[in-house]
Amino acid sequence: MKKTNTNRSGRKNLHYLYVISDFIVTVLGNMIGFIAMNGYFVFAKYFLAIGLYCGISGLIMVLVFWISGIYKIITKDIGFVELFRILVTALAVQLVGLFVLLFVPIFKAMQFEVGARYAFGWTLCATSIIYLLPSTRLLVRAFNISKIITQKQNAIRTLVVGAGAAGKIVVDETRRNKDNRNKVVAFIDDDINKIGGSFANLPVKGPISDIGTAIDYYSIEEVIIAISDLSEEKLHEILELLEPYSIRVRRMPLIGEMQGPNDTKIINVDLNELLYRNPVKLNNGEVKNMLTGKVVLVTGAGGSIGSELTRQIFKTHPKQLILFDIYENSTYDIQMELVKELRDNKIQDVEVIALIGSTYDAFRVEHIIKTYKPDYIYHAAAYKHVPLMEDSPAEAIRTNVIGTYNVARFADKYKVKKMVLVSTDKAVRPTNVMGATKRFAETIIQYYAENSKNTAYAAVRFGNVLGSNGSVVPLFKKQIEAGGPVTITDKRIIRYFMTIPEAVSLILQCGLFATGGEIFILDMGKPVKIISLAERMIRQAGLIPYTDIKIVETGLRPGEKLYEELILDVKNQTKTKNKKIYIEQKETVYPIENEIKTISKVFEMEETSEVKKLLSSIIKSYTITENKK
Repeated sequence: MKKTNTNRSGRKNLHYLYVISDFIVTVLGNMIGFIAMNGYFVFAKYFLAIGLYCGISGLIMVLVFWISGIYKIITKDIGFVELFRILVTALAVQLVGLFVLLFVPIFKAMQFEVGARYAFGWTLCATSIIYLLPSTRLLVRAFNISKIITQKQNAIRTLVVGAGAAGKIVVDETRRNKDNRNKVVAFIDDDINKIGGSFANLPVKGPISDIGTAIDYYSIEEVIIAISDLSEEKLHEILELLEPYSIRVRRMPLIGEMQGPNDTKIINVDLNELLYRNPVKLNNGEVKNMLTGKVVLVTGAGGSIGSELTRQIFKTHPKQLILFDIYENSTYDIQMELVKELRDNKIQDVEVIALIGSTYDAFRVEHIIKTYKPDYIYHAAAYKHVPLMEDSPAEAIRTNVIGTYNVARFADKYKVKKMVLVSTDKAVRPTNVMGATKRFAETIIQYYAENSKNTAYAAVRFGNVLGSNGSVVPLFKKQIEAGGPVTITDKRIIRYFMTIPEAVSLILQCGLFATGGEIFILDMGKPVKIISLAERMIRQAGLIPYTDIKIVETGLRPGEKLYEELILDVKNQTKTKNKKIYIEQKETVYPIENEIKTISKVFEMEETSEVKKLLSSIIKSYTITENKK
């Protein structure tokens, strides 16, 4: 409170100084004009009348400034609009003064010449006043800026991408904010009309493709991307150009991200931009037509994928949306989120039902499907964490295999229209328990697709999901927040990544395409190096990789591949009508009832090695990797 009162007192004192200076400038300016207009002797002869006019003019100028709020302008933020306001107000007062001089009898009696000399004198008078009045404010602002610049210790040498309005905002922020440690030393732009020139009194370099040269020449420590209408393609291109340099990277928000007309904050690069590609946008209009008014069951509804599934399905207005999960806390959270949507938007045609239980409990699964008779099932319930499942393979089998089997067979028994399994790229030539159990789950789906007369079954296979529970992104974020180091298992590791909304759109779209037994794969673009992902996240936090935050290799974990595969045979994949979605070539499907009975024996085994051997005897493509204690 004390600091606030001090600031207010300081502003009031400054306003009083402006009142005094504005009065003095107006009086002196008018006197100079009279002397220039009629000479010193005439000025001396009519000194009292002229003095009266100048004094009244000064008082009127101050009064008009006070009434119009000129003295409320915060000098440290003064800009063109405020300066123009001062100029126009001062000019208006001077024009009124001219009218007084020409038509008020006491001043007409002074018999001034009305001609070239008079016009020159009045112009000199008006010009000196309207330019001197705002200049006092500019001097204060210049003093404040110079004070801030000199006070900045260890200023961050900054390059701004974009010599335009957004770039000017960045420079102004660095110059007037004493808490901002950036010192902009140059701009870089693609506009040939700007390159080689000066903007905001700083050099403009270019094109942007030469940003590396500018970074080296100016010893840049941070880059701020300040192009508000920047396309995502161009943004990704700039980020890739910056990748080899150990510098911080931030940007102004894109126009579509602004919350309002004054949203000009500088933000860290968004998490979704880690992909360095445009998000895959799928048209889910037909999905809406399929699900509206239907009963939909989502297993694993409390997980990252499951909860987003429920959100997107909710928007289609199903008759009933059943959330089924073993974990009560996250299920309750998503239930409350959807209930709030129902209440806030007064939605009455959707019923949200949350049920707790496990998919490996056959009785519970049958009871739910029998009772609610879902039209569609999206099966996202699964154990997905690779290292944990290596140490608990029986539990992975219980949920990923037996759970899927239970949902699939009761879907057939109670004539569910479609069941879609959420699978993974780790099911391709698996080297870990999690991948092997998901491959087993795919086999179950394909078996029932061949034999069911009631239900269409399909699986959706995709890579890692940015931001999902247990993924590297939340881990890296925690490590960065803790000050590092960021740990990666191997700097050579490459992964396919997608966002949670992309993954869920894919699942829903594939549910639309499913006719029976397909394994759908998304074209996810180029894979990403995990080490590059870590470096980008560190830069997003405004830090420098290897300088502010170390990156440490810990070695490959059991079952972990350097490179995950999405499809087995690229040449034989089949395109759907959506060019981003493919179908893997179907394999020969064998009865799985005996395999289920065989795999159930793992629950009597104590040794994880025995469980893995039994799993590999059924899933022939599974290669066992042992833990290194």
